[in-house]
Amino acid sequence: MTGALDVAVIGAGVVGLACAAELAGRGRQVIVLERSGAPARETSARNSEVIHAGLYYEPGSLKAETCVEGRERVYARCAQRGIGHRRIGKLIVACDPGEIAELERIAARASACGAGELEWLDAAQVRAREPRVRAVAGLWSARTGIVDAHGLASSFEAELEAAGGALALHTEVLGLEGLGDRWRVETRSGDGERFDLEVPHVVNAAGLAADRVAEMAGIDVDALGWRIRWCRGDYFSVAPALGALTRHLVYPVPSGGGLGVHVTVDLGGRFRLGPDARWVDEISYAVDPARAAAFARAARRYLPEIRAEHLAPDFAGIRPRLTGPGEPLRDFVCAESSALGAPGLVNLLGIESPGLTAAPALARRVADLLG
Repeated sequence: MTGALDVAVIGAGVVGLACAAELAGRGRQVIVLERSGAPARETSARNSEVIHAGLYYEPGSLKAETCVEGRERVYARCAQRGIGHRRIGKLIVACDPGEIAELERIAARASACGAGELEWLDAAQVRAREPRVRAVAGLWSARTGIVDAHGLASSFEAELEAAGGALALHTEVLGLEGLGDRWRVETRSGDGERFDLEVPHVVNAAGLAADRVAEMAGIDVDALGWRIRWCRGDYFSVAPALGALTRHLVYPVPSGGGLGVHVTVDLGGRFRLGPDARWVDEISYAVDPARAAAFARAARRYLPEIRAEHLAPDFAGIRPRLTGPGEPLRDFVCAESSALGAPGLVNLLGIESPGLTAAPALARRVADLLG
């Protein structure tokens, strides 16, 4: 790195790395501060690895706009850089006639948001496309895909470093102090050494801890509705003996605070069920094998052969939500904070799904906010 530091990005998840790469590509001197020993270890590494088409979000929302823009940029990036991905497609199914109205609402929102080609399927057409799935109707999205999330994150890290930026691992941010036109960022290394950085600009991409970082800068997150609630989702792997369970991603109509327990497949051909949605007060990633029965019941609505004995604990992830149980989902927060008395600070909060897809589009917006 040459020249004086210009931007400190807090958090080396896929969104933080995308922001850092975008800023470095525009000539900024950037450092990314990450408390873990490797990038993209939390939310970015513990999800379905889906490239979302933009089916679920309110037209005009930041989620909708960044998902659609990000989708195209992720596909292009994967093609250009050889990142593993497949445009596998997704089928959302209505398991009984009472769910068709919600499927229609999803289709209307998706069309308004620019989600791409959508196709209505009746029960026979669902079965023809997915012989093991039972449903009364389905909505087919051809623009949905899967991606190697680690490979995507690594590509942003490589772009950052090629542009002269740096990544500091084992570096925990302890405090932010505004100094007028600069920020003092107080940090501690993994061996306990403390050191301070002074930079004109800070990007808060701290994921599960983004609200606490904003508080360090003197922002009243509770007054703004920026308090992060941790929403956990477990995943169970499906026994290989069942073979190729589906040809595509298969989702039920959303329920229970998430997109519903759905069928995903990774680039290696492993099938999983998940995630569910449970609000928690602590970060823990151990999956309780006893929950297999509940997952099997959920999936059996559209995959009648699934039994608990077919499932094994796989992994868990935690979503950084801005809402609690029973509350409507909130949009992403991507805001420069001059109006809050914190000039030069951009806060990214509530970056849950479709954050992986939206990462390059959010990065462009962050860079634009910093000028």
